[in-house]
Amino acid sequence: MNPLTYFDYAATTPLYPQALEVMTQALAHFGNPSSRYAYGRQAAQAVKAHRETVARALGCTSGEVYFTSCGTEGNNWAIRKGVELGRRRGRHIITTAMEHAAVLETCRDLERQGYEVTYLTPDRAGRVSVDQLRRALRPDTALVSMMLVNNETGVVLPVADCVSAVKAFAPAILFHCDAVQGFLKLPDSPVSTGADLITVSGHKVGGPKGVGALYIKKGVRLAPLLTGGGQEEGLRSGTEATAQIAGFAAACAAMGSDTDRLVRTTAIKEYTLAQLKQAIPNLEVISPGDAPHICAVTLPGYPSEVVVRVLGDQGVCVSSGSACHRGKPSHVFAAMGLPKPWLSGALRLSFSPSSTREEAHRLVEALRQAIESVFPIMF
Repeated sequence: MNPLTYFDYAATTPLYPQALEVMTQALAHFGNPSSRYAYGRQAAQAVKAHRETVARALGCTSGEVYFTSCGTEGNNWAIRKGVELGRRRGRHIITTAMEHAAVLETCRDLERQGYEVTYLTPDRAGRVSVDQLRRALRPDTALVSMMLVNNETGVVLPVADCVSAVKAFAPAILFHCDAVQGFLKLPDSPVSTGADLITVSGHKVGGPKGVGALYIKKGVRLAPLLTGGGQEEGLRSGTEATAQIAGFAAACAAMGSDTDRLVRTTAIKEYTLAQLKQAIPNLEVISPGDAPHICAVTLPGYPSEVVVRVLGDQGVCVSSGSACHRGKPSHVFAAMGLPKPWLSGALRLSFSPSSTREEAHRLVEALRQAIESVFPIMF
């Protein structure tokens, strides 16, 4: 069997050993944190400590961190209850046309409920500008939602400048940032952008699936999306997922302690791109990515879904975009106005600090062999 060569870290990441260890301990301690006896209080104290760890990684207070099941839940909570909070201002929302489906589908659902949504269109490089946002602001704008790092191109959006522009226009407008791909992947914390609401996810940073967090800035009175038992200070009901929370916190601590992780990730991404351009003459770079861990390329004329399958059969894991597309064309690349041959051949490569040059060579060789031997037969 071919060794696994993994370049899809934007989809999910392997669990840190530290996370697995604390999750095992948490699973053994099965107490319910909401129970009043000592065994339950011990679990509650553990969750409190884990919340403080995640808060340190985010650069905020522990009272501003609310655990969720995933980034999708966090995005839904922030947007749906954010517009509810801002309903006295109006029913206008601003977002971008290249957000994650968890944001776009939520906005489309709100459109069906009578909200009006302005979708900022990226340029050919996958960027939106502060001026675009300023022109879209209206007296009835209630909420702006903008991702920090695009999950398919690696472009870093100007969130901090956009927050400043929004607050200068009207301080009451809420600003939500989907920072799932930016958390612990950029030099600065997403909280430093000044956004009111920030979504993060555990399995993108070496933690387990099934846990995330929503940062709610102090003073923002966001209503709960899930009601019931009143957990998370009454804002997110449901028995706390103690093992997942423990793993999330341990992953945040482990990743945060790796101080040169961004330098290493940037270096391997740039090396891989250089090797691909040298070995594959018809490969084009859609975006080199501002973030250290994501870039996008295309093989015009070679359907990306076929490329992904052929490489996968050789143990090389890449993607044609977000895992949530499930084989559908990327709305991100389409919004950038790429020509159809580029769209059909688009591939996302994403890296980790542990990615190696040997893995890069295996990717390049697998792709070169596929183009030279497999694709002439297929097409």
